[in-house]
Amino acid sequence: MPDPNGPRTPTGTGPYLAEGPRTALRRFTGADAAEFTARARESRAHHHPWLFPPERPDTYAAYTEALARDPAREGFLVCERGGGGGAHGAPDGAIAGFININNIVLGGFRCGALGYGAFAHAAGRGLMGEALGLVMDLAFGPLGLHRLEANIQPGNAASIALVRRAGFRLEGFSPDFLQIDGAWRDHERWAITAPAP
Repeated sequence: MPDPNGPRTPTGTGPYLAEGPRTALRRFTGADAAEFTARARESRAHHHPWLFPPERPDTYAAYTEALARDPAREGFLVCERGGGGGAHGAPDGAIAGFININNIVLGGFRCGALGYGAFAHAAGRGLMGEALGLVMDLAFGPLGLHRLEANIQPGNAASIALVRRAGFRLEGFSPDFLQIDGAWRDHERWAITAPAP
């Protein structure tokens, strides 16, 4: 396991930090604003009431700047590989979604909380499952984390299914856990720890 007090930024070649057969992870950039915000607007009905990603260039810029400045956060765009404008019309490298690790605490805890979303054109295609596996490899490898958590509203069946397939376990229920869309929402607490060496 890497030193938990050492560098937290994974390294890779080219634009991607990690690659799978159908997805790859890379950092958010300013150049992604138009594509990201267009996908967010197209996905509004798909995301509501669970998620509210930035839909305008100014809110995208503020979001990505805050993500880049905060040492307790890691952000990853989920990009399609080998799409080539095929059945779903997405070119290679098209943004399919995002996965962030938030509230990272190192030391004896070495834990982070996941936040993620698939855009509507990518939903139900298994892309986020593959990408979550890539994020877990980074989290439990170069980032030196021991535990990942996902706090999910009980009615969000797709999100619960995603983490369940990835091996997360249900650890409990937190009433009024997080304020979303102007109200305090209940959440289920799901978690996974790094495999034993």
